[in-house]
Amino acid sequence: MKTDSYVLLDSGNLRKLEQVGPHRIVRPALNAFWSPALPESEWQAAESVFSRRNDGSGKWSARLPESWVVEYAGFRIKVKPTGFGHLGFFAEQYRNWEFFSSIKTTPETTMLNLFGYSGLGSMAMARSGAKVCHLDAAPGMIEWGRDILNLNPDIPSSIRWIADDVNKFVRREMRRGSRYDLIALDPPTFGRGSKGEVWKIETDLSPLLQSCKALHRPGAPFTLVLSCHSPGFSIAVLQRIVEEVFGAGDTVDAHEMSIPESTGRALPAGICLRWRGRITGR
Repeated sequence: MKTDSYVLLDSGNLRKLEQVGPHRIVRPALNAFWSPALPESEWQAAESVFSRRNDGSGKWSARLPESWVVEYAGFRIKVKPTGFGHLGFFAEQYRNWEFFSSIKTTPETTMLNLFGYSGLGSMAMARSGAKVCHLDAAPGMIEWGRDILNLNPDIPSSIRWIADDVNKFVRREMRRGSRYDLIALDPPTFGRGSKGEVWKIETDLSPLLQSCKALHRPGAPFTLVLSCHSPGFSIAVLQRIVEEVFGAGDTVDAHEMSIPESTGRALPAGICLRWRGRITGR
């Protein structure tokens, strides 16, 4: 294990043990209903433990540095432990990053990353040679993403960074006549836009997908990558919602996302659906 890398060491008893560069931490893993594989002494060696409150916020048991850099899945990542227990990247997305960077592109290929967080997905898209638009509601995440991009000089700077409410932005793109070959989105269960706009996945996901459909490049193959961590949204539910909007598609790849553990096991962490095909009609 490299001393500056990220590794999920173990999970169990609703927690996960992570080595984040030089710092060992424990965070909640509310689906880890099994017992840990590593001895208790490995867990006791953690430098800080994050405890979450009912409102989603929480606290760290010991102060960690404000930020540091780790390597994971082919990226150098600026890590910052937040008051919500986040670090600045979601390790289970690594398979999507690999998928984005492997896509064959032309100079005209454009991709859109909605709910883009700190931008690793957008950077993987840029690695493929695509022109990329990255959107997140929080200006602070845009700044964080730019910091991470600066740590990875091999990635083309072909990313347009936007801080805005997702629905307002997509409607503007529709009016502009913007077109995309791939759209990725990782929507939260609940969220607020840059000016307090409310997002609820159960009511807003299907209309947003309809808007995304309007942004496809006519006559060209289109790819949708939708990942989800919301209770009640299974692979079958996602597939039914997506196919209701886009049709059956040429290929549909639906899978459970997970993070590999040093124990040889894996921690499930959400679901993902990739839809590819040609869209007919409106």
